Amino acid sequence: MANGNCDVVIVGGGLGGAALGRALAIHGIRVLIVERETSFKDRVRGEGMLPWGVVEARALCIDGLLFESGAREIRWWKRYLGSVARDGRDLMATTPGRCGCLNFYHPSMQSTLLDAAEAAGAEVRRGTAVVAVEPGNAPIVTLRSDKRDERVSARLVVGADGRRSIVRSVAGFVSNQDPARLVIAGVLHEGLAAPDDAVQYFQNPPLGQGALLFPLGKQRFRSYFVSSTSQRARPISGSQHVGVFIDACVETGMPRDWYAGASVAGPLAAFPGASWVDHPYREGVVLVGDAAATSDPSWCGLALTLRDVRVLRDCLLATDDWHAAAHAYAQQHDKYYGALHRVEDWLTRLMYETGPIADERRAHAMPHLAKEPSRAPDLQGLGPETPSDDEARRRFFAEDVGSTAILTRP
Repeated sequence: MANGNCDVVIVGGGLGGAALGRALAIHGIRVLIVERETSFKDRVRGEGMLPWGVVEARALCIDGLLFESGAREIRWWKRYLGSVARDGRDLMATTPGRCGCLNFYHPSMQSTLLDAAEAAGAEVRRGTAVVAVEPGNAPIVTLRSDKRDERVSARLVVGADGRRSIVRSVAGFVSNQDPARLVIAGVLHEGLAAPDDAVQYFQNPPLGQGALLFPLGKQRFRSYFVSSTSQRARPISGSQHVGVFIDACVETGMPRDWYAGASVAGPLAAFPGASWVDHPYREGVVLVGDAAATSDPSWCGLALTLRDVRVLRDCLLATDDWHAAAHAYAQQHDKYYGALHRVEDWLTRLMYETGPIADERRAHAMPHLAKEPSRAPDLQGLGPETPSDDEARRRFFAEDVGSTAILTRP
């Protein structure tokens, strides 16, 4: 990188940052990826990519790289109400892209994609932090490493640095936050005796709880527990609460004997639900992935990140006017994130809200959903393209076949 200048500075070398850096470098764009870590260790985050996200991975030509990093494509999605099996979906047969759920171990994915970005021509700085961003026509990023501080100017700065984005904060973006509704706790298990050919999703709506298992191979599973904040005084987090986590999953419906020989292979941590930035571009700085928006509950995060990367790449490659391109990306982002946000609000209301009104709502809607599964949004296959207008909402809650009184009560 000559004279401290480049075309794009990408802050964060995770899925979004590495995939975008590679996608742009392939086309001769001078890319600098700044990654705070020098090596990657297990942290609690999403490791199951829904089929519509796998379509995005194919469009970005990184699906092969994900498989090289150890990813597994899981064909089946199985749901339970309490401990009772509800249905099983063959994702490869029923989704538009004929894809399964792509599960991977995050540290391996990150190393593989960063190496691929570097091989494509991007410069990767590991062990380097961003301490300041100055938006403008030629935005400037101040980098800090063990050796010194350095100012780098670029045509565009991309914040791909996650939920606690430094770029979002220092560049002056305003975050929106849903009222506290759901919290997700996760941990990596080894030796779990669950079937490894399906994502297992247990839901216990009267308790406001859900539990999921994503198989990673070799009897390793990423385990998640989702709960309504109204039902728990505090999130489940920290190694001392592993037993509490397992008890909560069992209470939701998971068989206790699955955990009999299991051990924890990473931290247990919790994170909250949705937050977002309206129009994630301003003055030469653009946000992607969790820095731009997170979902509630967070089962769309990886797919949403790759949608951001693919849309931003396409916008930047379509014109030399990157200011207009970034605005175009932000407009598209608001549209597809808004669709996801609406649909996930519906799902939260139906499956995680508790109390008499919520019970009435379920008693009315769920028999119709059981008879006509097409009433439900298809987040796995269609993602933000699943219908999310008022007609779709009415069908989901079965307002078209009965009184809406239970749905409109405060």
